[in-house]
Amino acid sequence: MTPKRQRLFAYSCLALAMSLTGTYVALSKPLVAALPVFLLAWLRFGIAAIAMLPWLKKPSDEPALTPRIRLLLFLESFLGNFLFSICMLFGVSMTSAVSAGVVLASIPAVIAVMSWLFLRERIAARMWLAALCAVAGLILLAFSRASPAPGAAVGPGQSELLGNLLVFGAVLCEGAFAVIGKKLTGVLGPKRISSLVNLWGFALMTPFGIWFALGFDFAGVAGGIWWLLVFYSLSASVAMVWLWMTGTRHLPAAHSGIFTVMIPISAALVGVLALGETLSTVQVVAFAIALLGIALTWRHRSAP
Repeated sequence: MTPKRQRLFAYSCLALAMSLTGTYVALSKPLVAALPVFLLAWLRFGIAAIAMLPWLKKPSDEPALTPRIRLLLFLESFLGNFLFSICMLFGVSMTSAVSAGVVLASIPAVIAVMSWLFLRERIAARMWLAALCAVAGLILLAFSRASPAPGAAVGPGQSELLGNLLVFGAVLCEGAFAVIGKKLTGVLGPKRISSLVNLWGFALMTPFGIWFALGFDFAGVAGGIWWLLVFYSLSASVAMVWLWMTGTRHLPAAHSGIFTVMIPISAALVGVLALGETLSTVQVVAFAIALLGIALTWRHRSAP
């Protein structure tokens, strides 16, 4: 494959991976309404583990896992799977898919800054401006809800603020996922990384999943929710991870992060078109500022 074709293939993988992410983030709202968060996450990892059983086999040309690589695999799963799932699922249960999309628009800037800190990738001044735009969008979204009068009960505004903060916690986890994943792709193949990271996620979530499963009425869940769970599991743990690892191995981590533009766009579209949400004026302005930040990253390239 020529370098140009390889680059276009990597771009396609990354764009599809992030489109899937935004879609399943928005569609997780009906899932968290029907299933406890920890049970939902445990079932997600379990379904994906079954689907990826053939990927667990070690290729003959793969080097033995060193203690450092084992630690990176654990951190990739703990931050990018375990904590990401908890923050994201609890977050979207408290906020709208549209607001979550605004928060998720900060991912390119977060990945760029983390790449600068941990991978020593040089980033241009426009990336710092993009980070400021992302922060401005988040602040505007946070202050779009008026604070209650003293002594008033905590209302939907406070729940949404907490939800947005949890989604931002998921953004930080996604940044760590991208940076650690870049290191792993230099040693392991995408399928192997996907299966091992998911297996760790399943192990970490199992105690919580079993606890909630013991007292849960599975018969009371509508059939459509189970099909949505299967889509969520296969897209979040199998397709997205494999596509991301396949694409990012050919590009700098900061450059790969640019394609996370597809997350807020797809999340907001699903929220409006499929979940019946509406865009407020403040959300539109916050979204525009956040997307401006992403636009600034588009021509960014890491220096050689």
